[in-house]
Amino acid sequence: METVEMNSVSLKRPRSEDDVANADEIKRQKILEKPKAGNDSGQSIENPAEQTEDTKSEIIPNEESEEQEEEELEDSDEDGDAESFADMMKHGLTESDVGITKFVSSHKGFSGILKERYSDFVVHEIGKDGRVSHLDDFSVPVDDEDPSEETFTVLSDEDKQRLEELQLFKNKETSVAIEVIEDTKEKRTIIHQAVKSLFPGLETKTEDRDGKKYIIAYHAAGKKALANPRKHSWPKSRGSYCHFVLYKENKDTMDAINVLSKFLRVKPNIFSYMGTKDKRAITVQEIAVLRITAQRLAHLNKCLMNFKLGNFSYKNHPLKLGELQGNHFTVVLRNITGTDDQIEQAMHSLREIGFINYYGMQRFGTTAVPTYQIGRAILQNNWNEVMDLILKPRPGAEKGYLVKCREEWAKTKDPAAALKKLPVKRLAVYNTNLRIVQMFCFSVFLLL
Repeated sequence: METVEMNSVSLKRPRSEDDVANADEIKRQKILEKPKAGNDSGQSIENPAEQTEDTKSEIIPNEESEEQEEEELEDSDEDGDAESFADMMKHGLTESDVGITKFVSSHKGFSGILKERYSDFVVHEIGKDGRVSHLDDFSVPVDDEDPSEETFTVLSDEDKQRLEELQLFKNKETSVAIEVIEDTKEKRTIIHQAVKSLFPGLETKTEDRDGKKYIIAYHAAGKKALANPRKHSWPKSRGSYCHFVLYKENKDTMDAINVLSKFLRVKPNIFSYMGTKDKRAITVQEIAVLRITAQRLAHLNKCLMNFKLGNFSYKNHPLKLGELQGNHFTVVLRNITGTDDQIEQAMHSLREIGFINYYGMQRFGTTAVPTYQIGRAILQNNWNEVMDLILKPRPGAEKGYLVKCREEWAKTKDPAAALKKLPVKRLAVYNTNLRIVQMFCFSVFLLL
């Protein structure tokens, strides 16, 4: 396929030199105006996010207390205000900056803004069978084993709070007693079902106290029972996993799983899915959860905002990462610049020819050293440059031991000497990472 030179307008305009100079001057003025009272040790206490590159290079914490130094640096921001690769990302890293210079067609094209709103990006998952996930059925599979709807409302908020604390071992209580106000067998049965279904790992029994009936909830098998549904409570004829379609807005997949697990009072690891979806989007995907009924999941539709669950079914298998064909995208572009003819030409080319599936700009990292420069040096077998890019001093606020490590590398170019600047408790981690890098480099060498 013939390619042509890319000559397009970036969706994000780079800042002019005047803009950069004005921004830097504002930062300097903020630093000069910052009060210095209350700093007895003589160290600068200015916020790292408000320091310029020159100011930060002069701030070396005293070595009187390494523990205090590390605690203070743990709270510092990872990125500073100096002009860095992260700033380039925010203000106009272009395709040509990272070596993306070719289009598959020669028409002029047009530009616009993508994902100005999260609703401008709609994703529907495509399963391995080619079926596109849609949320179009909120009905719950009929099952005689399911508890009644009253199960979800019979417990008061106070009872639920106490039961949750008991379930999660958050207090010293060994049991929770719930008084049965309307003492009938049917009422007691509903309370038993509610506790067992809503708080996995808890068992119940009925006791008489001072002429009143109480349902006593207690742990069945210690902490191992937490969030592990009891085998005897799940019908053998029903699949162990409830599959459902999750519709979410402006939330990534893991955040959504954490929210669901919190409301269901279970651990997140009982959920499975085929792929993670973007946060800034509306997404529809399939999720599977171990031994949670469709009835309980459907009840969450009354509690959660920006989430909807439906298309429930029971199956005997979980979902696995990567078991999908892909995703179907519906995209809205705003603030289009271009004539109708240019837009029509671009759409025709997209339909008939397609496009080169380049990496997006977000794939090139947001740290002070662009990852594509390191990758290019690896491909060129230029290991000295690889080491220097990773270890050389970089702008921005970093932990004190990293600053010392980089300064040692800049002076000596000796990786062993730089490594000795790390605290002992960090050394084991970095030694492990170093061995991983060495193995990776050796593997790349064998392939060359």
